[in-house]
Amino acid sequence: MIINLISDTVTKPTPEMLQVMMEAKVGDDVFNADPTVNELQDKVAKLFGMEAALFFPSGTMANQTAIKLHTQPGDKLFCDKWAHVYNYEGGGAAFNAGVTCKLIDGNRGMFTAKQLQEVVAGRADIHVPYSRLVCIENTTNKGGGACWDFEELKKVQKVAKENELAFHLDGARLFNALVAKNETPKQYGELFDTISVCLSKGLGAPIGSILVGSKEHIAKAFRIRKLLGGAMRQVGYLAAAAIYALDNHVERLAEDHKKAKEIGEVLVEQSYVKKVEPIETNIVIFYVNDNIDPMDFIAKMESKNILMISMGEGKLRIVTHLDYTDEMHSKLLQELKNYN
Repeated sequence: MIINLISDTVTKPTPEMLQVMMEAKVGDDVFNADPTVNELQDKVAKLFGMEAALFFPSGTMANQTAIKLHTQPGDKLFCDKWAHVYNYEGGGAAFNAGVTCKLIDGNRGMFTAKQLQEVVAGRADIHVPYSRLVCIENTTNKGGGACWDFEELKKVQKVAKENELAFHLDGARLFNALVAKNETPKQYGELFDTISVCLSKGLGAPIGSILVGSKEHIAKAFRIRKLLGGAMRQVGYLAAAAIYALDNHVERLAEDHKKAKEIGEVLVEQSYVKKVEPIETNIVIFYVNDNIDPMDFIAKMESKNILMISMGEGKLRIVTHLDYTDEMHSKLLQELKNYN
């Protein structure tokens, strides 16, 4: 038995999901002729109370499309220093959109409206880039699955609006935040100009992300997706999996959160663990003592068929997910207790 906790992207479709994929009605999505893709896009747009949505092969492409449609080359976007759009998308903001990132020194991937106001403030002149966009990540990946406070997000949106800045949400694990904080998609749809949601992380679909926004934004996104090479043909087979995931795998995210917190409770009690970051959703970040090489710890756990990763700077990461069973959970907790 291999216990793969590297990410929540390692899941495989359930038998029920595979069945709906096999039965999906498909067409050529480049011509908007795939009925299952259209159903998915309509479903997500209505879920968020927004006008339109577009299916993408990856969350990175959805985010990069959003950045490009909100900016022009030479512009500037604001994001946290740990933001996915800056750290984990291959420099795409600079490469694809020609924009620079102004990094904000937040806490666990989250900054305040006051911090945004401080970096936005100042008279524009010819020496500085135009300020165009604010990007938020919820939950924060590098921040250990942390959830933004919604009241603070409203304050951030107010600052963005006052300064004529577009507001994009990288909601790769947004449904984890919704479940953990008892919030609704429509709350976020009312706040943001565009939202990307990943369907292949906690929700367990094999591939795909959705970008949601106004009809005008999604029309532009349709063209940008094409030039980035993301136009797909009979992709309804994958859209069917996404629909199934949205209908069946949202509420169960609470199980992943419960298991993650139980892992954290065990780690805190171990003498070899220096620190465990706060756990709100399905990501556990912890640090081992200075006399232990983090990579040696990973290797020793791998020898017991338990897989996890390093995020650098001493951070070790465990991510719970759909395929992480109760049996695996019991074995992991026991091995963590037995580590020496």
